[in-house]
Amino acid sequence: MNKAIEQYLGRHGFGQFSPKAVLFDMDGVIYDSMKNHAISWHEAMDSYGLDMPLSGAYEYEGMRGVETIKVLTQQQWGKAVGDEEAKEMYLHKSRLFAEHCQQTPAQIMPGIKELMQQIKDCGMKICVVTGSGQHTLLDKLLADFPGLLSEELMVTAFDVTHGKPNPEPYIIGMRKCEVQPWEAIVVENAPLGVRAAHAAHCFTIAVNTGPLPDDMLLREGADLIYPKMTALSEDFKRLRPRQ
Repeated sequence: MNKAIEQYLGRHGFGQFSPKAVLFDMDGVIYDSMKNHAISWHEAMDSYGLDMPLSGAYEYEGMRGVETIKVLTQQQWGKAVGDEEAKEMYLHKSRLFAEHCQQTPAQIMPGIKELMQQIKDCGMKICVVTGSGQHTLLDKLLADFPGLLSEELMVTAFDVTHGKPNPEPYIIGMRKCEVQPWEAIVVENAPLGVRAAHAAHCFTIAVNTGPLPDDMLLREGADLIYPKMTALSEDFKRLRPRQ
C-alpha cells in the first residue's frame, strides 16, 4: 500500500496524498451487472450483423454506448454509423438489458455497502462515475443506497461530452466533489475506466470482478488491484489515516 502511494505521488509529481472523496464506477463495481450487459450487447449487435463477444462488454465497459457502437462499426464495417443510428442501436441494447435484468436482477456487489459506510464514517464524499445512461440502473442506485449516494454526486453519460477512456468523467466527478486529483480515489473494474482515472491523475484502485487478466488493468495504470470488493473493504482502513 505505502509503496503504491509513493509510486503514485512520484509518477504525477504530487507532494501529498490526502483522499477526501472516493469515485466509484457502477457496473461490475457497485452492481454485479456485467453478465447482463455482456449478453445484451452480444444479442443486440448480432442482430445488426456485428460480432460482439461476451468478453467485449468488459473490454469496452465504461465507454458510452453510442461510442462503443461507432467503434464496432468502424472496425467491422469500415465506417462509423451516425449519431442517430448509433442511438437507435444502443436503445435496442438497452431494451434487451432491461429484459435480462427482469429475468436475472443485478445484485449489489458483496462488500460495497460496507466499504461505502466506512468512507462516509470518516467524512469522505462518495461519487458514482458511470458511462451508463440507462435509467433502470441509475434510479436503482438511490433506492439501494439510501444515505450513502446522492443524485448530486453522480456523473452519467448525460453529463459528459467524451466518455471513458477520456478523463472527462472523472474530472467532472472531482469537480462535483470539490477535490483535486491527489484528494481522490477511483475504484474501477474495467481497462477503459482505469485508463480514464489514470489520465485524470487519480489514485486508481482496480477490483477485477470480470474475466479479464489483471495485466490488462495494470497496463492501463491501476495503482492497486484487488480480486474482489470484500478484499478492498477489509483493506480500506490502510488508506484512511492519509486523508
